This record gives sequence, structure tokens and C-alpha cells, in this order.
Amino acid sequence: FEQYLRTYQPKRARKTCSNNGAMKHLERLMKMVNLAVRLEWLAKDPFRNYKLNFHKTERSYLSERELRLIEETTFSGAGYEKVKDVFLFSCYTGLSYIDVKELKSQQLVLGIDGNLWIHTKREKTNEAIKIPLLPKAKQIVEKYKQESKTTEKLLPVLSNQKTNKYLKKIIKASGIHKYVTFHTARHTFATTVTLSNGVPIETVSKLLGHTKLSTTQIYARVLQKKVGEDMNLLIDHYEQREQKSSVAKQSSHPRSYHN
Repeated sequence: FEQYLRTYQPKRARKTCSNNGAMKHLERLMKMVNLAVRLEWLAKDPFRNYKLNFHKTERSYLSERELRLIEETTFSGAGYEKVKDVFLFSCYTGLSYIDVKELKSQQLVLGIDGNLWIHTKREKTNEAIKIPLLPKAKQIVEKYKQESKTTEKLLPVLSNQKTNKYLKKIIKASGIHKYVTFHTARHTFATTVTLSNGVPIETVSKLLGHTKLSTTQIYARVLQKKVGEDMNLLIDHYEQREQKSSVAKQSSHPRSYHN
């Protein structure tokens, strides 16, 4: 089956399975085979001595500068503006395309802290998530407030096909030379919006609706800028300690030693 996935040549020209794509298909098959073994439909597990071999890939995300470029680029077409706003909303909430699409106005509630929160469930895992709205996400909600009263949907989300088609043009028009899909917004939230600004990974994991911290670590990476800031804090700490030590030595009386 693996050999078939790797060597299959479609009649029409299209993208074929990459290594990780083949591994995902095999992973799904393994789950079904494990079920068959547990139900005793199979005498033994044919995958027992087989190991999945995923290649590590760098996950695409947008920097603060790139987010600003998208925000500052305006479009005459209503469809483009809607896709841009929905994508940015996802960047500032961490919600996936389907989760944003299914959001309803009543899922926006006032929290005990006086801030607006989104209360929803992830379509993929059915995991309940509660996300406080950042100011830029609030602005997008306010922009479509009147429209949401008639549709009951929090935001006007176009079809997946149109969203991805428009998004490609939005990224190009914004002057960003990077492969970006709608899911890039989720990586951007994890990396640029939260972790890079000092939000603990445990909190980010909760906001993303992950059941395991290891899943969040796949999305998350500490940016070079954050490493530099953290090391500068450490340098300042050492310098202050050295200054205190130097002042203490100057103020103390010299000691005399006798044989």
C-alpha cells in the first residue's frame, strides 16, 4: 500500500502524495487495523514491525510585519475584504476555518472579566474552548455586527474553495512572498500572537483546544526576536547583580589577616 501511494501516477496532472501524505494515509489505515485486531477480525497486527517515518517540516506562519501588511491592504471587492477579515480573525483567535464558519452570534458572551469571550467546540475534536477576544478580533466582529443579526453567523465566511482562492490573491497583493493557507492563521496565533508575546505554552494549548501539550509544541516555535529579548533580560539581571556586588565591596571595611 505504501509503495502504491508513493508510485501512483494519476491520468490527470495533479499533486501526488508526499512522504508525509503517504504516512498520514498509513496512519489512518493502522487505526482501522488496530480496531480489527481488538475485535478479533484479524489474528495478528500486520503493522506490528512497521514504523511510520514522518519528515519534520517547518510550519508556515506570519510575522507581526506580515500581519500589518495584510491589515493595511484594502480591496475593492466585498468578497476579498470578507476573506481578509475572516483570515485575520483566525490569526487573532486561533480558530480553524470550519470553527470560524460555524460560529454564531450567541457564542459571543461577556466574561466575568468584562471582556468578550468566544465559547465554542472544536469541530475536529469536539473539545470545548473559551477564547477571550483580542482588540483586533473585536474590531472585525463589530464590522459585521449588522450583517450577523440577519444571518445569525458571527462572520460572513465564504466557501472553502473561494476562501483559499481569494486568500492567495490577498497574500500576493500584500507583498508577502510565502506559501500561505487558511491554516497558517492558526500557526500565526500560536507563534506570533501568543508565544512570542510571553503567553505560556500551557495557556496557548488551552486556547487552541489541544488535549495534549505535545500537539501545541508542533505548532509553536520561539522566534529569534523573543530569544534575543529573553537573553537581554538575563544580561540586564547579571549586570544589576554585578553592580550591587561592586557597591557592596566598596562600602565594606577592608579585612586584615594576621598569621
